[in-house]
Amino acid sequence: MQKKVCMHYFISGKVQGVWFRASTQDKAKELGLTGWARNLPDGRVEVLACGEAGKVNALHEWLKVGPELARVDDVIREEMAWEVHERFGVK
Repeated sequence: MQKKVCMHYFISGKVQGVWFRASTQDKAKELGLTGWARNLPDGRVEVLACGEAGKVNALHEWLKVGPELARVDDVIREEMAWEVHERFGVK
């Protein structure tokens, strides 16, 4: 069984108003991850994703591109302590 991790992301670029949070939720659910995504006042999107390390890494690769209308300039990530979430939600 793969190691379980939680990764905290800050995504910058044209990432608000382009269905970024909803698309991230869809991708996370497809990968079987839990956590959340939310818009920040400074225009970035913040994501917390928890699950198997390989699947969290697959989400990281997706976050570098994002949905069709987005333009991702940067993705900052840091590993967090494991947290239990029931599902992946949008805040």
